[in-house]
Amino acid sequence: MPSRPSKYSEVELRVDSLAFGGRGVARLDDFVLFVDRALPGDLVRARVTKVKRRYGEAKVLETIERGPDRVPAPCPHFGSCGGCRWQDLDYPVQLRHKAVQVRDAIERIGHQHEVELDGIVPADRTYAYRNKLEYSWTDGPDGPSTGFHRAGRWDEVLPIDVCLLTDEPGNEARRAVESWARRHGLRGYDRRAHEGFLRLLVVRSSDRTGELLLTLVTTSDQPLPDVAGLEEELRRRAPGVVGLLHAVADGEGESAAGLETRVLFGRDWYEERLLDLRLRVSAGSFLQTNTEMCERLYELAIEEAGLAGDEVVWDLYSGVGSIALAMARHAGEVYGIEVVEEAVLRAVENAELNGVENATFIAGDVAKAVRPLLDGGVPSPDVVVVDPPRAGLTPKAVRRLLELEPRRIVYVSCNPTTLAGNAELLTEGGYRLRRVRAVDMFPHTAHVECVARFEAA
Repeated sequence: MPSRPSKYSEVELRVDSLAFGGRGVARLDDFVLFVDRALPGDLVRARVTKVKRRYGEAKVLETIERGPDRVPAPCPHFGSCGGCRWQDLDYPVQLRHKAVQVRDAIERIGHQHEVELDGIVPADRTYAYRNKLEYSWTDGPDGPSTGFHRAGRWDEVLPIDVCLLTDEPGNEARRAVESWARRHGLRGYDRRAHEGFLRLLVVRSSDRTGELLLTLVTTSDQPLPDVAGLEEELRRRAPGVVGLLHAVADGEGESAAGLETRVLFGRDWYEERLLDLRLRVSAGSFLQTNTEMCERLYELAIEEAGLAGDEVVWDLYSGVGSIALAMARHAGEVYGIEVVEEAVLRAVENAELNGVENATFIAGDVAKAVRPLLDGGVPSPDVVVVDPPRAGLTPKAVRRLLELEPRRIVYVSCNPTTLAGNAELLTEGGYRLRRVRAVDMFPHTAHVECVARFEAA
């Protein structure tokens, strides 16, 4: 057992790799230290902040020598903002590390060693690629401002001038709402005192249709001042805005997910274009946040499904129907199951909008809906597609999936570690993981998307 450093001691470290999640990995006499904000090749002076039996954590005090793969970060908020932690790492090197982390998760966590692991598909754009951003409100020197949580802080929001992950219409729409809030003396939310009115601003957009949909989240349902003036300013500064919604979040949670909304003006959806499909996307509906790379992801999913044209496909966690509708062109029948009823209604609407007649959408919890659907006459699937939340499939959902006995499972994952854990359960249930293909949906972050194919053993 290597000797461990003491907590709060200062040490000099050479970082040699990146851990899943983005922290640098260094060794001090064979004792592993995860170093925040450090990149491979860096020589740093760091303070040890946590010591466990097998590893520790450290924070950089000084970068003595910069690693060879560092590049200038273009964002003016880089380092202070909690997002885009790899902007200063050369993009091809980011891809290499993500590919290694996917392989490590599949082999070390999932215990899958006879799997075809393709190289990672690079992003078409490394900036201005997000179609959804969720901003937090705070009170800044100029009044209420929107921004992101400061790095390492749950209670402090960094006001931002520009976010390079969205396009200019998205930034301008956000600035217009800020101007309106300042004119009317509204207060941003204080996360320590749990005081203030303005909580979140969600901007969803499509650079293919030019449409934007905004949701303003506040701590109470008190009337908003001068909504007509806000509408006028938004239409002047960001003409693509098609609707503004209002939601209330009076608890301590910091998310707009699952909140009921009401329309302040316009409509409660915007239109996206994806694989020649027209998709109406509601404020609360799930859609991959990188439209260009979502197309690449779905193309891989369709390829891995191996459809001949007459198969029955079940799409679990079907959202607004994007994967199901794309699959329907290549299958006999497609059934989408989604727990969010608003998304199911949109999926039905999207099927009609695109003239797709062989797709059926059903509201239900995957862990509970499988058996009633089979008993009710829905045909058993030849292929099942799953695109679960970041936490992956629950053990109960895995059991329901195994009960379906499809000959092939296509698993779309935004978290290689939970994919790996589910892979172990699925292989214990009689399936073999044949192939994993990584797609970089989120440049400058440690996140990576995967498409995996399982086949009945």
